[in-house]
Amino acid sequence: MNDASRLLLVRFSFSIAEESETAINPFLKFAEVLRLDFPAFLWYDRSIRARPPPEGRAAAHAGPAASRPVRSGGNIMSCKEEFIEIFKEKVTRPGADALLNYLENKSDFFTAPASARYHLACEGGLCEHSLNVYHCLVDYLQRERVQELYGLEYSEESVAVVALLHDLCKVGCYKKSFRNVKNDATGQWERVPTFTFDDPLPYGHGEKSVYIVNGFIRLTREEAMAIRWHMGFSGPEDARTVGQAFQKYPLAFALATADMEASYFLENEENP
Repeated sequence: MNDASRLLLVRFSFSIAEESETAINPFLKFAEVLRLDFPAFLWYDRSIRARPPPEGRAAAHAGPAASRPVRSGGNIMSCKEEFIEIFKEKVTRPGADALLNYLENKSDFFTAPASARYHLACEGGLCEHSLNVYHCLVDYLQRERVQELYGLEYSEESVAVVALLHDLCKVGCYKKSFRNVKNDATGQWERVPTFTFDDPLPYGHGEKSVYIVNGFIRLTREEAMAIRWHMGFSGPEDARTVGQAFQKYPLAFALATADMEASYFLENEENP
């Protein structure tokens, strides 16, 4: 993908107002054009492996996208329970118990939002987003093309580690606050709850997550690179550096893809 196409893609991505068929269809057509140049959007495809939504959660659409899970607005405790269940089953290396204890008892991971105003800017959003990314990554790596043509194959533990823990950098950064929003119906300004962002450890984004995780468990080099570069081309780094990381460590590309899918398609909601 050349720089012009990438810039156009970023602008197009942020123009999606809400998750609907009318918003997604033009994006799919644009992605199909990009496939001729770069396989970045092969992940979102109508042939994606269908998986029924978890029990107790409704499907987002009645059409082709209805098989994907819906987590936006999900129950906080159910997300926490699912996260812990997956973590305990998949992550068994030394230090895993201490890491889970930190997340559960010494941090706000299970109550923090995923963002201040955008995707899953709600209590429990960070845990919910991490689960969304995990399921998107599992689905992506199960695709026949990814396995047979690209040759990507990773252990269940590696997949769980990078997806569930990629955003630990956000722990302890969000504080509850209020902001004024104008009510279009009444013309009056109203005080609504929100979150503010204040990083007590400004160590970066992906690199900070690597730093925190490595304090408990030992990451492989590819796991560390995947978490470090999961922001992909949307981060501030030089695009050539990001491309080199994706080429040398394909798990980084796969995780960035899953992160975008979760953020733009499962969680993209306009906030006032």
